[in-house]
Amino acid sequence: MNVAPQKPAVPRLRRGGSLMRMRGLIRKEFLQVLRDPSSLAIAFVMPVILLLLFGYGVSLDAEHVPIALVVEQPTADTASLCGKFERSRYFAPVYMHTMREAERLMMARRVDAIVHLREDFPQRLRGPGQASVQLVVNGVDANTARIVEGYTNGVFGNWLEDQASQSGVRPATGASLEARVWFNRRLRSRDFLVPGLIAVIMTLIGALLTALVVAREWERGTMEALMVTPVGIHEILLGKVLPYFTLGMGGMLLSVVMAIWQFDVPLRGSLGSLLLGTVLFLLTALGMGLLISTVARIQFVAAQVAIITTFLPAFILSGFIFDVGSMPRAIQVITYIIPARYFVGILQTVFLAGDVWSVILPNALALALMATFFLGMTRRMARKRLD
Repeated sequence: MNVAPQKPAVPRLRRGGSLMRMRGLIRKEFLQVLRDPSSLAIAFVMPVILLLLFGYGVSLDAEHVPIALVVEQPTADTASLCGKFERSRYFAPVYMHTMREAERLMMARRVDAIVHLREDFPQRLRGPGQASVQLVVNGVDANTARIVEGYTNGVFGNWLEDQASQSGVRPATGASLEARVWFNRRLRSRDFLVPGLIAVIMTLIGALLTALVVAREWERGTMEALMVTPVGIHEILLGKVLPYFTLGMGGMLLSVVMAIWQFDVPLRGSLGSLLLGTVLFLLTALGMGLLISTVARIQFVAAQVAIITTFLPAFILSGFIFDVGSMPRAIQVITYIIPARYFVGILQTVFLAGDVWSVILPNALALALMATFFLGMTRRMARKRLD
């Protein structure tokens, strides 16, 4: 009687052993995270602090700008125009009698602009001449100077419209400006800054935290202990990625909740598109952190490399604060290798515009390619060796 040979059960044992090792590695990483206050602080405390600082402390808006109003010949018309400046939330006017007094305030940085109504302003306004208003702006901060100039022109234009409607005579140009603002109708810089800041936060959680934690294991010798076990290098890498991916998603959830309910930033897109961009960027950031820790096995070196290659580019070259289109052409080319640039584009689109797939999909594709590259390079350079 011939008996067919039975297939060995080694593959099943290997599969079962691999799953047990993976569960053990993931459990070990989660326990290490829970026992490490710095990891929890970077993932959950730091996002709160950064969002509060940038949400409340940093503003690109110019409101309550101190200006000096110099009126040489007070009349009903000049009082009406000055009242426009007083009622505007963009200005905090103070009255001066002469330009010399106003210039002293400007030199002392007590006012940022001077609005000068000359003595012949009332006569020219009612007569055949052209009534002009002199505006002197402190140009040290060029951005604020341009904003103040635009706001002043707006106040003066509205006042001319009011004067024309009261007298029944339209302005000589016969045209009026009707402005519409898309995407950020409230013109709040907070609605622009907070979504971009989330990309910086995720960069810190994904890249910096991972690089520091893995480098710390090399310093403490726990990584060498893993090397002498039957655990494969792909299992070690996967065991590192999954816990910190979960930690990063928790930090992202906290940031989105604060953005919507604390800072009243609108979320016009879907959670699905937001989740897609977050997953791809977090995998990219984790890949960068693991690659850094693979090359630099010392915490200090890993931290410096992570800050220079991930955090600073995300802060400066991603479009978070500075417009990429306004940068020199050579710098614009460099921004294409910055993963945060694509995530900032997704976040600002999803929050302020909605699911604009012509913007979301190209950025998501770029992040997918970068995630594949960094994770692949990490797997290629990681060796189960102590040298």
